[in-house]
Amino acid sequence: MSLLAKIAVSAALCVAIPATLALGLIASDRPQRDLRAEGEGLDFSVLQRAELPELQAYTARDGTGLGYRQWLSGRDDAPLLVAVHGSGWHSAQFAGLGPALAEAGIDVIAPDLRGHGPDPQRRGDVDYIGQFEDDLADLITRTARAGQSVVMLGHSSGGGLVIRFAGGEHGAMIDRAVLLAPFVQYDAPTARPASGGWAHVLTRRVIGLSMLNMAHVTALNHLTVIQFRFPSSVLDGPLGETATRAYSYRLNTGFAPRRDWQADIAALPPFLLIAGARDEAFVAEAYEPTFAAITDRGDYALTGATHLSVVDDPETLQRVIDFMGTD
Repeated sequence: MSLLAKIAVSAALCVAIPATLALGLIASDRPQRDLRAEGEGLDFSVLQRAELPELQAYTARDGTGLGYRQWLSGRDDAPLLVAVHGSGWHSAQFAGLGPALAEAGIDVIAPDLRGHGPDPQRRGDVDYIGQFEDDLADLITRTARAGQSVVMLGHSSGGGLVIRFAGGEHGAMIDRAVLLAPFVQYDAPTARPASGGWAHVLTRRVIGLSMLNMAHVTALNHLTVIQFRFPSSVLDGPLGETATRAYSYRLNTGFAPRRDWQADIAALPPFLLIAGARDEAFVAEAYEPTFAAITDRGDYALTGATHLSVVDDPETLQRVIDFMGTD
């Protein structure tokens, strides 16, 4: 065998062996059927069940029609707050907070992120990593008035998406941010294993798909990598069919800060971070030291809320109103 042939064989093996390992990891980790919360996970009983406004529609840059709800203050000088829901749910998460902020003089819009809501094109999936950021940029462009101050609020994974948005190409579109118990990354000081029992991560799949993506192979990014433990009370309830119970690799990756999450945090505009001391998913006490070590733009509050109840906690409402500077 010639030297060139030996080099070619060696190169082929260098590619084939990691690819085979990656595919083996992916194939060995499969989603569970009908995963539900059995005495673990998050307390969904705290979600507000107020009447919701009708879904409005906007067209994203790829031509897809996406939905959002709005609560308008009626004030010409109102800032615009874009409220981003957490994992598995949709704009109904802000059924209580949205109208309360509108009454305080703040225009609120809450999108059903792509892959979520009552009737998504492909539940739990997007077309590419970063599409959420493009969709949010399109929503702001189509709804914000000229010169209107824009604040982006996010809860849990939605808070992680706000952090990601700030660190991405559209970050300059927001003037301030509100983070409610945000997801940072699985290895951040704020993380708990499996988000306190809420998330079932297909770890071997994540590793295998990450290996393929490092080699610029994205053909399998539609595969499920995480499932959520909703309680039966939600899944069998009136909104059960609107729950999104699993995410693809590309959706899940784009619903969180980048691996260099410190750089995304450093890019945040002035922000307010609120977490509850009874948070089951994340270590609430770790937020302030973690973020304050990176940026001095943050204000922090630790309330008595749980992970989900922080959204509708009266203290959250008042602190957001104070932060927004409205009367």
